[in-house]
Amino acid sequence: MRSENIYGEQMPAGSGASAGNAIYEAFGISEKVVSICREAEKEVSPRFAAIDEIAELNTLKVVKAMQDCQISEACMLETTGYGYNDIGRDRLEEVYAKIFKTEDALVRSQIVCGTHALALALFGNTRPGDEIFSPVGMPYDTLQSVIGINEARGSLKEYGVSFSYADLLPDGGFDFDGIRAGIKANTKLVEIQRSRGYSERRSFSVGEIGELIKFIRGVKPDVYIMVDNCYGEYTELIEPSEVGADIVVGSLIKNPGGGIAPVGGYIAGRTECIENCAARLTAPGLYKEVGPSLGNNRLLYQGTFLAPTVTAAAEKSAVLASAVFEKLGFKCSPASDEVRHDIIEALTLSDPAKVISFCKGIQKAAAVDHFAAPEPAPMPGYESDIIMAAGCFISGSSIELSADGPLREPYNVFFQGGLSYPHGKLGIMMGVQELVNDGLLKL
Repeated sequence: MRSENIYGEQMPAGSGASAGNAIYEAFGISEKVVSICREAEKEVSPRFAAIDEIAELNTLKVVKAMQDCQISEACMLETTGYGYNDIGRDRLEEVYAKIFKTEDALVRSQIVCGTHALALALFGNTRPGDEIFSPVGMPYDTLQSVIGINEARGSLKEYGVSFSYADLLPDGGFDFDGIRAGIKANTKLVEIQRSRGYSERRSFSVGEIGELIKFIRGVKPDVYIMVDNCYGEYTELIEPSEVGADIVVGSLIKNPGGGIAPVGGYIAGRTECIENCAARLTAPGLYKEVGPSLGNNRLLYQGTFLAPTVTAAAEKSAVLASAVFEKLGFKCSPASDEVRHDIIEALTLSDPAKVISFCKGIQKAAAVDHFAAPEPAPMPGYESDIIMAAGCFISGSSIELSADGPLREPYNVFFQGGLSYPHGKLGIMMGVQELVNDGLLKL
């Protein structure tokens, strides 16, 4: 039997597999690594089907929101200067409010990262003498500087806003007694981190967050409840704003920007809360009226449109990474058969040399800067040296194929992203191959 190649030319039977092996060989990937990856891929195919179904329904949700807001070619035009009457910017915020089912939203290129968006929400909705409370343990490194746990100029602590938290239970569940005791008369805002950050704990489902919010409302009905939604958008059919959160916050160079948004962040929620955030982003009295799009509108719209399918590709890549490394004997969280609530996969490599080696393999799989060799180094906002592998089209975009982690015990590396599943798969193979090449893994 003969088959056709992509050009319609006749090829001998089985030559497609041979061509596939040849291209992997061109990347220096051994047949053994390819075989392990393909076996794992077959085992997790049912999970892929479930992820694709969620992506389909979320894509329709996004399209319906864009249609309801009558997005047109005029919305793609740029503004400069003050940005008055930027119809594209304003309509995009309406789209986000519809997607997240909130009263209002702030979606701006002027928000430079997720930490910036979170800082806007915290500074905007607290005042001197107020307290912020976390019911899910200590927040991740960069937010600790914003709060003032780590000394940093301009922190909330300097402005007289205090912070407290309740640890999770040993099984990863919520300590409801500790939460009740931790919420005080001056607790103004409760901050719930959905994803794990650089911690051992698991990520939370929207359903779990909803139960937590319900409990908190029973303790203090008037408290603001904010969810750090980074890495979690579009992994489920609903978002935390649909289960009672007053504010949800995220970065456009993660899931919701679809790998196309060049910069930006979003805050969606109650009108009062969004206006408070806008006053911090621009100035009191100016709020959302200013802020030019600077030619980014088309990219933000197109990224929003692609976000559900790009998120699905990243999530499937994470599932495969878990399946492959489970086969190799490593602890993985979440496990390959678990339902996921974000795009992050924590691989416990238990050895700093293995973390560095894996990250070098991820970098070698990149389409951009594949020749760079990532090394651990100090980074602003982090206590430990951090290694980051990311050959990205957009600097720091962690919806793109990337891996990073602090060089500290238990030496986890956090794998995430992949604008396409084939690229995510390549990254996993290259990471494994690098471990083999460095003599740190035997197959």
